[in-house]
Amino acid sequence: MAQIPNLDNAPLNLTALREQSQKELVSIIKSIMGNKCLVIDPKLAGTLSLILHTSVLKEHVTELRILSADPVQTECPKVVYLVRSQLSLMKFVANQIKNDESKGLQREYHLYFVPRRVVACEMILEEGKVHQKLAIIGEYPLYLVPLDEDVISFELGDDDYSSQECRLIEGDTATSVWHIAEAIHRLELAFGVIPNVRAKGVASTKAAQLLNHMHLQDPVHMDDMGIPEIETVILLDREVDMVTPMCSQLTYEGLLDEMLEIHDGSVQVDAGIMGAQQDGKKVKVPLNSSDKLYREIRDLNFHVVLRVVHQKATSIQQDYAQVKSTNTQSVSELKDFVKRLHSLPEITRHVNLAHHLQSFAGKPLFHARVEIEQKILEAKDYDTCYKYIEEIIQKQEPIETVLRLLVLFSLTNAGLPRKNFDYLRREILHSYGFEHMPLLYNLEKAGLVKRRESRSNWAVIRRALQLIVDIKDPDSPDDMSYVFAGYAPLSIRLVEHAMRSGWQSIEEVLKLLPGPRLDLKRGVSTISGSSELLPDGAQQNTDRVGRRSVVLVVFVGGVTFAEIAALRFLGAQEGMGYDFVVATTKVITGNTLLRPIIASSKQRMI
Repeated sequence: MAQIPNLDNAPLNLTALREQSQKELVSIIKSIMGNKCLVIDPKLAGTLSLILHTSVLKEHVTELRILSADPVQTECPKVVYLVRSQLSLMKFVANQIKNDESKGLQREYHLYFVPRRVVACEMILEEGKVHQKLAIIGEYPLYLVPLDEDVISFELGDDDYSSQECRLIEGDTATSVWHIAEAIHRLELAFGVIPNVRAKGVASTKAAQLLNHMHLQDPVHMDDMGIPEIETVILLDREVDMVTPMCSQLTYEGLLDEMLEIHDGSVQVDAGIMGAQQDGKKVKVPLNSSDKLYREIRDLNFHVVLRVVHQKATSIQQDYAQVKSTNTQSVSELKDFVKRLHSLPEITRHVNLAHHLQSFAGKPLFHARVEIEQKILEAKDYDTCYKYIEEIIQKQEPIETVLRLLVLFSLTNAGLPRKNFDYLRREILHSYGFEHMPLLYNLEKAGLVKRRESRSNWAVIRRALQLIVDIKDPDSPDDMSYVFAGYAPLSIRLVEHAMRSGWQSIEEVLKLLPGPRLDLKRGVSTISGSSELLPDGAQQNTDRVGRRSVVLVVFVGGVTFAEIAALRFLGAQEGMGYDFVVATTKVITGNTLLRPIIASSKQRMI
């Protein structure tokens, strides 16, 4: 199955956006005549795999290399660097050029920043005395990458920790805010001005204001565009809901990301897991809606998925046995059987993946952790939850597992009592080493784990937004809370209220959540506390008769696959006349959200 997702059924014409990105990249490469070596940074290589096949790139370049700290190995007279605007990558580029120079190699160098030139990066090149050796310094404006039919990535997640650390610890959001506003503005240039904008959180409101400024500076002419295809955009800061990513995702796609980590629409697993003979060898397994079975099961509760894939496998097995035992099948019956056989590779793929996940998710330890998460969310058995965290610290469970529960515990209780706070900090340092002291400091600075200084508002928020719902039938859930075993993601409840009754109906709850709120109708805005400009309830456009309106939900700071599943569930509910499209800076889990802070803390110790 191709890693490039099929976008034919997308609510927006994302295929056109992807084709434009393909044309721009090929045009850049073709503009440089002669034999050339294209050098791409590793993360960008994964991103480009979602846009075009490697074979297309190879048609236009002599050699293709991945950027690293080592000298570039090529005989080509021209080297073209295609790299993200990161300082660490500039050092690699500078060192490679200087290495060529030390060997007396005469080459022509071209550098294209993705998505735009950054002064700080060019300063690194100047300090390395290679800036003047670059024949061309250009840009490849890749701001939007479709991950699937209804998911767009802004590709702002970095391999190094600086961006996420700044967002959570230092509060520096200027660069990412500009990038997000520019990405949404480019969607407007393609699909028309978005008439309704809602935002919650510091970065989101800044992005919304900047988006409006960009529209005034570079207006989209509606006479040429016709009716806007996106009716509403809702921007949500991750800091508005840090509770959700700390919980264990229980959908198939969410669990795949938790256990195996999905990167660029695929997972890498040992070949043995997929039934191959070469144990130890890694194989890449694409995961997108081009796989019809994956499209059907990705948002289901994992235990339901196990049953579904086994039923499908058993059904084909029974059909095969019947075909062998009789010769009386009609031609149409045989054709139908052959059609079903075509789905066998997909079934086999997901049987293997599901069984591998079951080796983790079926263990008592996993179930115990999920049970403790539910107790924390429901504010039940405080002592039991506290003792469980203490126990896993003493057992030296992975530090991410400990921190996720500790953050969840702190966020829902407005912190920990001083005595418990100090004790658990000491236990972590004793179990994991005193080099984690900067980590604990950074978590406290970010407000993720802190001493309790006030009463918790979590109970009020939980009740007002109906975040805890008992799922009576996991096979046919009637609420989005099935994605977290009875907890409805706070972020998606906010989206639901925005589209059903308007945020004015939950004004008091919004005040309890971090950051300001902004409602904007093109050219006019109001910050939270003043009158609503957007009418309450659904924003149906009467000119779009017969078509479902599109709502773009932008997650600033990352979104989990479980939240995406909950949003799809919401869009499928009766009376919800919207198709939701998710746009995000990155797809995350609690581990990947905390990992940059952990890495940052280690760097500071060094």
